Amino acid sequence: MLTQVLVQLVVVVTLMIAVSVALFVGRRRLQVTCTEWRTRLRATAPVLAVLTVVLLFNSIARQIVPDLSWMIGWNLTWAIYDIEGQFILWLQSFETPAVTAYFSFIYIYGYVFALTFPVVAYFALADTRPLRELLAAYTLNYTLGLVLYVFVIAFGPRNMMPELVEALLYDTYPQYQHLTRQVNRNTNVFPSLHASLATTVTLLAYRTRDRYPTWFYVTLGLGTSIALSTMYLGIHWAIDVLAGLGLAYISVSLARVLVDRWSVSAWIASIRGRDADDDREMDSSSDHT
Repeated sequence: MLTQVLVQLVVVVTLMIAVSVALFVGRRRLQVTCTEWRTRLRATAPVLAVLTVVLLFNSIARQIVPDLSWMIGWNLTWAIYDIEGQFILWLQSFETPAVTAYFSFIYIYGYVFALTFPVVAYFALADTRPLRELLAAYTLNYTLGLVLYVFVIAFGPRNMMPELVEALLYDTYPQYQHLTRQVNRNTNVFPSLHASLATTVTLLAYRTRDRYPTWFYVTLGLGTSIALSTMYLGIHWAIDVLAGLGLAYISVSLARVLVDRWSVSAWIASIRGRDADDDREMDSSSDHT
């Protein structure tokens, strides 16, 4: 069943990306990218490698995170409930089959699309900085999110109040449990990485709106829908979403600073520039001799 769900996810998201490439990227950028892809890949390879390591580490670490969390013992579930009250119940009072279908699609397919298409779109830009900032921000989201998961125990609404909050996603589309079980843990809902990563994409889309103006408005609607879907489906509290927004802001801000200070491609270019200057000086010295 997991394989079937994964294949369906890949097919649907691939189609969404293909349509979006035609709408937002365009043929001209694709043609230039086909001739410059090696240079762009070399420029983004360092941060891509770091992100890959972090994702691999996360996949392993999250198997033991619940045990570490219980050793620390900071269970904030009741504190979150005391602050938030019945908000999730109120949100689910608007439940209809059409709304559930929409938010379920957004939570699974819209989320993956929101994270993957910007990688393609920014790779199609001659300036690699937006892509490097995006990948760095992803890395920071996952790293800081894992740290918070270690220290904070928080059960989601559907786990804390199963008799009141409906697990709308799994009740309606039980096959998706095989997919979400691979990455989600019942004790780790604070902050919402769905909200933080979707907001990260939106913030960077705003900063690159001069190159992809329409994409920003798409991400604004998509990011809002993703955040709402996590609450409507009973997976996250509103406080988790707010924490995700804060995590996104911190990650995007830090990514900008890190890309400014530690650009491997710029460092290599400066070394080559110094080498070229040294060669010219040596040639000039030999001419005078």
